[in-house]
Amino acid sequence: MNNQMKAALGNNTHVSVFHILGFSGSPLLELLFFILCLTIYTMTLLGNGLIVFLTLSNPALQTPMYFFLRNLSFMELCYSSITMPRILTSYVTGNNKISFTGCAVQMCFFLLLGCAECYILGAMAYDRYVAVCHPLRYMAIMDKCSCTLLVVGSWMSGFPVSSVQTTLTFSSPFCGPNEINHFFCDIPPVLRLVCADTSQIEMAMLIITVVIIIAPFMLILISYAHIIAAVVRMSSSESRQKAISTCSSHLLVVTLFYGSAMTVYLCPQSSGSSENDKVLSLFYTMVTPMVNPMIYCLRNKEVKAALWKTVGFQL
Repeated sequence: MNNQMKAALGNNTHVSVFHILGFSGSPLLELLFFILCLTIYTMTLLGNGLIVFLTLSNPALQTPMYFFLRNLSFMELCYSSITMPRILTSYVTGNNKISFTGCAVQMCFFLLLGCAECYILGAMAYDRYVAVCHPLRYMAIMDKCSCTLLVVGSWMSGFPVSSVQTTLTFSSPFCGPNEINHFFCDIPPVLRLVCADTSQIEMAMLIITVVIIIAPFMLILISYAHIIAAVVRMSSSESRQKAISTCSSHLLVVTLFYGSAMTVYLCPQSSGSSENDKVLSLFYTMVTPMVNPMIYCLRNKEVKAALWKTVGFQL
């Protein structure tokens, strides 16, 4: 965190600790949520870890598309690890407290990786656009330098956004109650605890959301509009099928991630329900990181071939 954020945290003395309520309602509900989280997190680690391993070790997967996929999987590993271990630990220990600074740090890194994922999905859409619409120039356009710049830019995009939004949120007065009706320190539930006018913060969040979520989403829509037009013009059904298969996995992931995230962050806080926000948050924090490897493995012949080759070699 930068000095401005540290100063903001140091000036707030009303609240020193938050209580994460999660899905508390009954012991049975909490147990079911714990089992769900443990299962999802285990599958997320195994699935995305496998994608990273395969795309690093297999010579057939050393292309720009798999370079982006590897970075996406690594982001998903980090993204899930910001929230899931604490959720699991809280249930085992019975301690649902998180310090004021810890909550700010969790939000900061959550936003950072969320922004990075938005832009890496945009970069993957651009990669598919070049592959389908300009196949003869694909390797010249998507060379190593261009791919590296796109990935580094995706990672760096989250730093200014996460620091500014976290500073604005945690420099506000928190006078109590200190119970966060969520399962991690996300912006909407934390803002509900601010005992001051949050209209400016919400406006800043809306502007940031438009820049971070809508801008790459528009890039994705434009890319797929060109892809669809190119597919329609293809005379060969085999070429058409190949183009569709290489894009469908990415499009499904985009739909899951952006659909839930835009619903939570673009809706005014006054019109949103805490319970609805929690359920929707499950999709972009837990479900999407878990299903990404399944989507790309089950729908991608090259990844499946690399997986069977690896398993056969190890056996």
